[in-house]
Amino acid sequence: MSDRDWEGDRGPSFWLGQDEYLPAHPLKGPVRADVAVVGGGFTGLWTAIELKERDPRLEVCLLEQEVVGYGASGRNGGFCEPSLTHGYANGARHFPEEIDELERLGRDNFDGLLDFVERHRISCDLERPGVLEVATTPWQVEGLRRELLDRSPRRPELQLLEGDAARSRLNSPRVLAALYDPVPALLNPARLARGLRRVAEELGVRVWERTPVRRLRPLAGGVEVETPRGTATAQRAVLATNAYSGQLLPRLRTRFVPVYDYVLVSEPLNREQRERIGWERREGASEHSNHFHYFRLTADDRILWGGYDAIYHFGGAVGPQFDHRPKTYTRLLEQFRQMFPALGDLAFTHRWGGAIASTTRFTCTFGSALGGRVVYALGYTGLGVAATRFAGGVLAARLLEPTSPLLRLRLVRQPPFPFPPEPLRWPTLAAVQGAMSAADRSGRRGLLLGALDRLGIGFAS
Repeated sequence: MSDRDWEGDRGPSFWLGQDEYLPAHPLKGPVRADVAVVGGGFTGLWTAIELKERDPRLEVCLLEQEVVGYGASGRNGGFCEPSLTHGYANGARHFPEEIDELERLGRDNFDGLLDFVERHRISCDLERPGVLEVATTPWQVEGLRRELLDRSPRRPELQLLEGDAARSRLNSPRVLAALYDPVPALLNPARLARGLRRVAEELGVRVWERTPVRRLRPLAGGVEVETPRGTATAQRAVLATNAYSGQLLPRLRTRFVPVYDYVLVSEPLNREQRERIGWERREGASEHSNHFHYFRLTADDRILWGGYDAIYHFGGAVGPQFDHRPKTYTRLLEQFRQMFPALGDLAFTHRWGGAIASTTRFTCTFGSALGGRVVYALGYTGLGVAATRFAGGVLAARLLEPTSPLLRLRLVRQPPFPFPPEPLRWPTLAAVQGAMSAADRSGRRGLLLGALDRLGIGFAS
């Protein structure tokens, strides 16, 4: 890949660079609140909104290190799906006794998000083309058939397309089959985050951007949130920093690993290029494999192509120095050309990366710290656009409604199996990554992945 000047190197993502944006003022001096929310991504914004909607009298403030949506919330692919458990199969594996309830809650949460966007007139390029889960090997086709059998009693609208029927929707020589789900949505995640900030402020939430939090310190009856130019003292705090949570609460580092995901975005397709690949229905798509790509069309007909690599840095390191990785960009471009050889003349103009947080069960985890003064949620493994709204409701319930039935869910009350500390974590993750790659090549889980499955850890994607 050439070293020419990429537009995507000038900002954190294509999404975040599309519009002019006026940040809120940074915090200066001391302030007091009932609840201080640390982090201006989706989790923090939804939690602040939930708190104010449940009790308008609460004084709620939100502190963001950069601007709202600057982290994973503004760097993802913009896929908005109902699942709270990283897909039905993963949820059934880890929560067999409550999967039906989790599926219902996920759909209710998803519908609530769509209704919220409409009611508050948030312009975020939301569309409902559904998604295609694509098979590119014979064993992936068999996997899609099994998935359809498992899910069709509850989801009769799912449709398996094979051979020419699949390629009529997405014209690629690699596509052998696709499972079509008409429910999920696509959107512009940065515009959603900025719309949520507007609604939060309309509800009375005080928002400070360009305000990095340096420390959370317990006080008698509360917690102090320390920033470079001021402090926020609150009765309770919400930590909504996802992959960066270990920096403020080091004990959380065993709960998740931060991994870096990378994305390319092309120039807009012209009409003739669109005709080469079909894609008339504009579905989002991803591959039915452990290391997978996700891809979609933006509102102005660019192709977003991301995923495959999930890069972990020793010690769980995160920071802007990891936001670009030329080796991964080159791999992504080569893999795109293999999937769509008819688009060999398509140029890519934007590239970026960012950290996501993953738990051993690939679902969000909830908890508290500092004697219950701080509550947190993290670990969406790249499927957080809708699940963060559910998490916001759970966190609001922990603060305001301790008898809520949400808090009795095992998903909410039981943490995932912890990751080992360094120096064991690095070789362990490398071994798992290698086993997942081997499974993609052979179609068999192998000894290591099988053993993890039996322990209830179950890495699957």
